[in-house]
Amino acid sequence: MKTWNGYMKGVNLGGWLSQCNYEKKHLKEFITETDIKKIKSWGMDHVRLPFDFNIIQDKAGNFSEEGFHYLDNAVTWCQNAGLNIVLDLHKAQGFSFDKDEMETGLFGNPVYEKLFIDLWIVMAARYGKIGPNVSFELLNEVTSPAFNEGWMRLAEKTIREIRRIAPDVQILLGGYWNNSPDAVKDLILPPDSKVYYNFHSYDPMCFTHQGAGWLAGMPVDFRLKYPFNFDDEEAQGAKPFYELSNMKWPSGKSDVNLFEEKFADAIRCAEERDTILYCGEYGVIDYADPESTCNWFKEINSVLNKYKIGHCMWNYKEKNFGLEGSHYDSVRDEILKSI
Repeated sequence: MKTWNGYMKGVNLGGWLSQCNYEKKHLKEFITETDIKKIKSWGMDHVRLPFDFNIIQDKAGNFSEEGFHYLDNAVTWCQNAGLNIVLDLHKAQGFSFDKDEMETGLFGNPVYEKLFIDLWIVMAARYGKIGPNVSFELLNEVTSPAFNEGWMRLAEKTIREIRRIAPDVQILLGGYWNNSPDAVKDLILPPDSKVYYNFHSYDPMCFTHQGAGWLAGMPVDFRLKYPFNFDDEEAQGAKPFYELSNMKWPSGKSDVNLFEEKFADAIRCAEERDTILYCGEYGVIDYADPESTCNWFKEINSVLNKYKIGHCMWNYKEKNFGLEGSHYDSVRDEILKSI
């Protein structure tokens, strides 16, 4: 596998410029340069910064210097700390992985597609020539396979426009089923040597999202330790969640082999197409007990590192996944060693 130098171990800054209330106090204070320095002290080499379109662009397509100020700060802080950064468009006009955002209709809509491309043209002009320490992720977690054809067409158009301005910026491209590794095979061939494949992994969901009340079919009081056996009675409580999510209920033990099997096709695809494979999100909800969380991170990281897949854990702070929170005090150092 090709390796993505400088993007091998990172953490997401989720909840700052995306999935937030957008209040000025929050935008100014949720993440500061002190946080970036702490992340560097953890031994990370990069961060992934999710941001929503409305931070920098209004509904009419006008851009906000005030909004760009937050992105500028993040880039500068990372440069000062010696960290690389992925700028990830988490919500676009007309599309969000979260249906509650009420953003629909992007793919195939000429108005929304133009706004999307215009956003990335401006991003390319502003950040695309800084150097390899700033990379772009075009869109977070496309949901339905029905969107794939339209998404791939839009991605090709967007990459062409970015390349007119920033021929060397590194670009991440992810697929449907929320960036599932199973969707990597249906991504377009990389248009050039600096377009890479991106996937996310929260397998097995019955462990990583245990008790997540926002997920249909997931009991809020469900708890599960790791490792476990899908056939054991204690795991069966999450089976309705899998069925409502149209996911197949696995069988047997949840261990390293699960990740080996889950990533195999994506790895094979990236190797055949001679591109880099990157895991932009993976993590465990803080309802899980710390020891089990540590066990999970050790196993998934062992596979990611074995195949030299760069990875960025979810999440640095809050969002029910924040590694800096007190919930992880007893195991944080051990988790960080495994990354």
